[in-house]
Amino acid sequence: MVTKKKYFVYVIELEPKVAEVKKFRTRNPHYIKGNTCVYVGQSIRKPSLRMEQHKEGYKSNVYAKNFGLVLRPDLFEKYNPIPTRKDAEEIEAMLARQLQKKGYGVWFN
Repeated sequence: MVTKKKYFVYVIELEPKVAEVKKFRTRNPHYIKGNTCVYVGQSIRKPSLRMEQHKEGYKSNVYAKNFGLVLRPDLFEKYNPIPTRKDAEEIEAMLARQLQKKGYGVWFN
C-alpha cells in the first residue's frame, strides 16, 4: 500500500524584539508596532516537530530559531493537511500575506 504524503503549513509566534531587526522591518513596511510577529512555513513534517527542528537548528530559519516562542495553531490548523507541496507553498504565501495585511510582522520564504 502506498501512503500519500501530506504537507502542513504552520505559524510560529516570534518574540516582539524581532521587529527591531532591520531586515525583518524592511520586509514588513506595514507592520503595526506592538502587533504580533510570526514566522510562516510549510513542511512535510507535522508542525510540532518542525517547530522543534527550528529551535534545534535543523534546517531552521534564523528568526524561528532565535526568536520562536510557540506554535499558533489558531492561525493555521484549518489549512492542514495539504495534499501537495505546491499547494502547501501557495497556502504558505497566501497566509503570510493575509497576516501582513492585518498588521502582523511576518517572515516567510
